Amino acid sequence: MGVNSKVKSDIQIAQEASMIPIKELADSIGIDLIDLEPYGHYKAKLSLDLLKKNDTKQDGKIILVTAVNPTPAGEGKSTVTVGLGQALAKLNKKAIIAMREPSLGPTMGVKGGATGGGYSQVIPMEDINLHFTGDIHAITTANNALSAMIDNHIYQGNEKQIDARRVVWKRVVDLNDRALRNVIIGLGGPIQGVPREDGFDITVASEIMAIFCLASDLQDLKKRLSRIVVGYTYNKQPVTVGDLGAEGALTLLLKDAIKPNLVQTLEHTPAIIHGGPFANIAHGCNSVIATKMAAKLGDFVVTEAGFGADLGAEKFLNIKTQSAGIEPSAVVIVATIRALKMHGGVSKQNLQQENIQALTLGMENLQKHIETIQEFGLPFVVAINRFLTDTEEEVDVIKQWCQKNKYPVALTEVWEKGGEGGIELAKIVLDVIEQDKLNFSPLYKADQSIDEKINSIVKKVYGAIGVEFSSKARKQLIEIEENGWGSLPICMAKTQYSLSDNPTLLGRPRDFIITIRELRPKIGAGFIVALTGDVMTMPGLPKTPAALKMDVDEFGNAIGLF
Repeated sequence: MGVNSKVKSDIQIAQEASMIPIKELADSIGIDLIDLEPYGHYKAKLSLDLLKKNDTKQDGKIILVTAVNPTPAGEGKSTVTVGLGQALAKLNKKAIIAMREPSLGPTMGVKGGATGGGYSQVIPMEDINLHFTGDIHAITTANNALSAMIDNHIYQGNEKQIDARRVVWKRVVDLNDRALRNVIIGLGGPIQGVPREDGFDITVASEIMAIFCLASDLQDLKKRLSRIVVGYTYNKQPVTVGDLGAEGALTLLLKDAIKPNLVQTLEHTPAIIHGGPFANIAHGCNSVIATKMAAKLGDFVVTEAGFGADLGAEKFLNIKTQSAGIEPSAVVIVATIRALKMHGGVSKQNLQQENIQALTLGMENLQKHIETIQEFGLPFVVAINRFLTDTEEEVDVIKQWCQKNKYPVALTEVWEKGGEGGIELAKIVLDVIEQDKLNFSPLYKADQSIDEKINSIVKKVYGAIGVEFSSKARKQLIEIEENGWGSLPICMAKTQYSLSDNPTLLGRPRDFIITIRELRPKIGAGFIVALTGDVMTMPGLPKTPAALKMDVDEFGNAIGLF
């Protein structure tokens, strides 16, 4: 199958789509006008009262979409999520999609947006991929308001005795900007503040984003914000947002953002898009509030977790399910021929050429992700997300491999055909939900040590033989236990391209060790971040950013947005 030069771009397809008014969409899933706050004609915020009003209603089945380790361009996990939701709707199932909000970092960088693609998109895609309803801006503002209050506290006498060398709270911006990773603030003399080292993270790496996505309601949001550790005193005691009395102001800045956003797909399937942490440096799942609301409003919820099963799915199953009190009914593992060929040794430049040998070798990566989902006791379906350059022979290789190993598999053509291209996948997913008895359990218990929890993840999920802690991380292990934070779950910060902490080690590496270079307590979010390899919390732009192709025409229509 050759590449069709006349294939429309995602933005062309989205701009040609006809949307139904947001009030009509809301009405289709039983949302009254009183619980709808329209942002124009095709977007709306949903009242948190919807959760209370539907409290006694049985939850819908949650379907988690994950993937193999991706190529830099992504493997279409969001596209499959949208396509599966549309396919379930075609089968007359009351399906709602729950996804993350796109960050401007990858949108303006290399990976692109996060609204799906082809004929499986959420719309209006330009709005969603740019500023949407302002949620990420609100998080940026709350984060930086806290930074301003910390530095003002130090400047105004430092009642809490914060050691300026031990302030751990960073400023943020929702862009890839490597020049801001390390900065000096407070220069210019006594009236300009107290000089100290600082730095910027990308907004989606902010602890406030994680809190935003794990909070159960407005009051829980406020409690979690108050627990954020912003730094340490000269006596090395933690100083929190609550100590500074700043939680009220931060909650006020987030009071509208915390309400989930309702939009639609190209086929008018409802989609709730809310929250957007990355899965390589944060926990990579949309908000708990959005997922629970979707489960109350629909019979089936299709949601995704970022990158491969070693990152987003692991964190969804070890962190989000425990925080939210939810359980998925099935997992879809998205596999692409191009990613598996890369794991089989093909360079990025040659992925469009047929290569059965490399594809066969690359299946080891898919096998490991399947084993990971089995570790959690969940049923799964492999979704072969077809690209235009994939050959019939390559598709058959994956199908036959899955059939030989008795793994449920479906060829998925939702990019090209929309919901119709996901009917086979939807039917198989419904079948495994019907047939399989849930035996779900997280990989570790709260009362295990931090060391034991990390070892559990790296051995069972990554396939490593062990963990090595830097001297800095070993000291932090002791401090974490001394501060009473040892019962918290682990959020691994790791490259998305490899099962290991080395992005060049593709396929299914064996006999490797994961190195933990630093541990960062995120007490408001309720987890400990373990940094591995050289993963960074502020990405940089590529040599030719996607932003260089973007423009707007005389009528205000976006150009070049994928």
